[in-house]
Amino acid sequence: MKQFIVDAFTHQPFHGNPAAICVMEKWPEEEIMKGIALENNLSETAFIVKEGEAYHLRWFTPTCEVGLCGHATLASGYTILNFYEKEAEAVHFTTLGGELTVSKKGNLYEMLFPNIPLSKVKVTEDMIDALGTIPLEVVQGQDLDLICVLQDKDLVLDYVPDAALLSKLPGRMVHITAAGDNDYDCISRCFGPKLGILEDPVCGSAHCQIIPYWAERLGKRTINAWDASSRGGYLQGEIISPSQLILRGEAILFAESELHL
Repeated sequence: MKQFIVDAFTHQPFHGNPAAICVMEKWPEEEIMKGIALENNLSETAFIVKEGEAYHLRWFTPTCEVGLCGHATLASGYTILNFYEKEAEAVHFTTLGGELTVSKKGNLYEMLFPNIPLSKVKVTEDMIDALGTIPLEVVQGQDLDLICVLQDKDLVLDYVPDAALLSKLPGRMVHITAAGDNDYDCISRCFGPKLGILEDPVCGSAHCQIIPYWAERLGKRTINAWDASSRGGYLQGEIISPSQLILRGEAILFAESELHL
């Protein structure tokens, strides 16, 4: 089984969000995919099988399968367009999150993703304890992910996550965000201890929620976003309809290997 390690939402190694991409002729047993994801111990391992003209794509964390993953989709698109469909300008994926497309635009890769609706929720004492501050606002998005808006970017940069406190909060993941500066419209970090991931660097699915929030708040259609994890990564989001947005980012190959299974 061929496996690639691709750093997504970056142009340099050791930055962005690394994903393992396994390209296969047929599906192995699910327990094997779970075992590979656990062995890789990355936030996501993607598994791809070509079915007709499209590719079927599935994502696994070290503990479970997930319904939508942005960085591993970008990394999967990078892998297919650079190693399997070199003449193609776009690749189409069938996923649990719906039909997804990755298009190559020069050094950038564009992904058409859902524009996830948000709803405001009440700030609780558990949220304040987990964040170490009173957020300006908290909204919920996909799978009831929490988007916690903090007063300034330094609170995002300096935040030290506590897995036990974050795990008490409702929803799948917890994202913290604040307004950016002249270089970026917003700055964010993403945490998923319930998924076996304390911090997910440059989470694409999170930005399907973070970008619509800042687009509405700032009155802008295009948002330049910086993920402030220790690896760091950049992505751009553009709202194109009430139900869809485009995520843009770069990617770079880190490793190519053969799994002996």
